[in-house]
Amino acid sequence: MKLYVFDDRRAGDWRPYALSRPCAELWFGTDSLRGRLERFTGTAASGTLTRSWLGSFSEDGAPPVLGAEALGDDEDRLFLCCRAVPDPAARFDVPDGPAALEMEGEIVGAYLPSGSKGPGDDWFADPTPLGGARLVVEGGVLQHVWELVERSADRTAADLETGLPGVPEASTSGGWERLGDAPLQLAPDVRIEPGVLFDLRDGPICLDREVEVLAGTRLAGPLYAGPSSRLLGGSISRLSAGPLSYVRGEIEESVVLGYANKAHDGFLGHAYLGRWVNLGALTTNSDLKNTYGTVRLAGPAGEVDTGLMKFGCLIGDHVKTAIGTLIPTGGVIGCGANVLSRLPEKWVPPFSWGGPETVHRKDGFLRTAEVSAGRRGVRFGDEERAWLSEVWERATAARR
Repeated sequence: MKLYVFDDRRAGDWRPYALSRPCAELWFGTDSLRGRLERFTGTAASGTLTRSWLGSFSEDGAPPVLGAEALGDDEDRLFLCCRAVPDPAARFDVPDGPAALEMEGEIVGAYLPSGSKGPGDDWFADPTPLGGARLVVEGGVLQHVWELVERSADRTAADLETGLPGVPEASTSGGWERLGDAPLQLAPDVRIEPGVLFDLRDGPICLDREVEVLAGTRLAGPLYAGPSSRLLGGSISRLSAGPLSYVRGEIEESVVLGYANKAHDGFLGHAYLGRWVNLGALTTNSDLKNTYGTVRLAGPAGEVDTGLMKFGCLIGDHVKTAIGTLIPTGGVIGCGANVLSRLPEKWVPPFSWGGPETVHRKDGFLRTAEVSAGRRGVRFGDEERAWLSEVWERATAARR
């Protein structure tokens, strides 16, 4: 059986991340949305169906981006929407014939045996039953991009309830302290300096392989730090961080997709950082309005009410901020933007340079992306250049 993951129309509206990556590659809990579906099925994804300009998308571990026309019908196929989040204990059992997969009353996928005609592009945008049985999958369906932050801590706690495979629970102390009784999982090669406090009263903590924690860091669960991340000091609570995330300062209820750099003091609260973000020293966001009203999320067509009293910001891939940047409540910063203003607008268009009127030149952006990758020992080749060039072209075409 081949597994294909797809972004439907609703996921395509998940600004600012849908511009630069398949939404299946977004981080949620202790894994990407794609990774969660792979665990549910026990099968590695053979491809992703997403927006046309992401045909060259390239990241380690991610399957190729395909079009519906490239899918054959000579094998059993399972199509799953990236917004579907199966319960950690849920597992897929191959049915006897064609079947629609349903979660919370919504069609989130389809199983088609060999020889069955596959769906077209319209189906992936708005899935409907294709005939056969209906299989109800236990789990939840993400509706809005801000739920990746709002529901992250609970998802992290659920993921760690039975422990992360391959990461043992700590049985002794190495000069650090712990409060509470929730599980503490530490990979064997984790490096923890004396003077670190693990607060396990509100949930478990897991540090994956080669994570480093410096003295003077207070970690509060539920919290997960991905491989080779560095926790550099400060009060860090309810964090979910992908690989190679460098964080420091006051951090609360936030998600870091990975390869991001917040190595200085400053507050990050109820926020989502895309890949390759670099926050200048003392960059701080607001996650609570003075009126205690609900936060409205910014966008190019206006603002959308999240219904949440506490929500911070969404920062796209490859964003850079200057020192002392103050991000307003509900701010959204588009992919590749270079924020130079101390207090930017709530909506910063992708590839802005200092303000919405000036575009970050493509050659300059690609050069910076290549240098950033090199600093983390990550390859930046022709595939990465082609992918980000297409993203830049898509985002800036309307400005010409």
